[in-house]
Amino acid sequence: MGVTLALELKRRYPDCSITLLEKEEAFGLHASGRNSGVLHAGFYYTANSLKARFTREGNRQLTEYCKERRLALNQCGKIVVAKNEEERHGIRTLLHRGQVNKVEVQHVTEAEAQELEPHARTVGEALYSPTTSTIDPTEVMRELVLDAQHAGVRLVTQTAYQGRTKDGIRTSSGIIQAGYVVNAAGLYADRIARNYGYAYDVRILPFKGLYLYENGESCSLRRHIYPVPDLRNPFLGVHFTITAKGKAKIGPTAIPALWRENYSGLKNPRWGELAEVARLGCGLFLNNRFGFRTLALQELPKYTRRHLASLAGKLVEGVDMRKFKIWGKPGIRAQPVNLRTRKLEMDFLYQGDNHSFHLLNAVSPALTYSLPFSAYLVDRIDRYLHHGQSEKNR
Repeated sequence: MGVTLALELKRRYPDCSITLLEKEEAFGLHASGRNSGVLHAGFYYTANSLKARFTREGNRQLTEYCKERRLALNQCGKIVVAKNEEERHGIRTLLHRGQVNKVEVQHVTEAEAQELEPHARTVGEALYSPTTSTIDPTEVMRELVLDAQHAGVRLVTQTAYQGRTKDGIRTSSGIIQAGYVVNAAGLYADRIARNYGYAYDVRILPFKGLYLYENGESCSLRRHIYPVPDLRNPFLGVHFTITAKGKAKIGPTAIPALWRENYSGLKNPRWGELAEVARLGCGLFLNNRFGFRTLALQELPKYTRRHLASLAGKLVEGVDMRKFKIWGKPGIRAQPVNLRTRKLEMDFLYQGDNHSFHLLNAVSPALTYSLPFSAYLVDRIDRYLHHGQSEKNR
């Protein structure tokens, strides 16, 4: 989101100097580069919501972008299946949301679903989304970075934010003067925001997403297959994804991570973050305000291949789940928790004024809606700059 925000800011303010900082050696090594690559259609979301609108429009924009740049694009479509009679109601809820949100969705019978994807297993009916597709997020990220360079954005890597100064910010490479600071730091966005007087009631709780890839050259499936999700939480459940290169994978998990960049087991532990996550996680586990205890207990067994494959296997028939045995690159979702309500933030969360702007929650599917959402956020920044407005609750 940082690259698309920088691009949009440069387009709106061509005479301004825009500098984009990245603490790693290259852009997109965290959330953006570890994304599933799915371009969602927008039918999951509450009718007429901003999330639905941005997802629908973002799907169209990124699809056109990939076609124009000849980037990898797999327009395979998605089938949402019902595992039992109770989930058939969920199919109809998603159908209604899709229709209200002006997203192309099709209500199909069990037989029609199996024509679309012979391996799909559903009870009575299913939902088909023809505009759901897959891109290569690393490839798209590289192209966007080139766009930013050509637009005149100054890109600075291996430079970490270290604190606020009177006229700018302190970094690992020295002081950088800044007339306005935009914070889109993902897993560390809440910490930076607190330097500017924001996000005191927000903490990032990291969740680890793991995928298992199918072993072998040929793919056993031709379309994404998803379960009916529990719309009370931000996770869509274990599903089958077909990558931009036509490989099948199952996942993701939503396992509570031990610290913010806890990608590889217990390597490179960050003890302060571990203590913070433990305090927050234990509190949520004990009060179980939004079903966190149930979620955690459901997710932890997904560390095993057998359990993950067993869950995905309920969505298909005639697929050898033993072939799914290659762990992919894990990702970490930066999920904010509201300390006052003790609940997960399920909607966009941004705060700012005429000195700084802080993106605290770009909820899934942020990759899909990154282009229109960035334009929307720059509208907010423009309001802060020119009208002196500030927002602390959104």
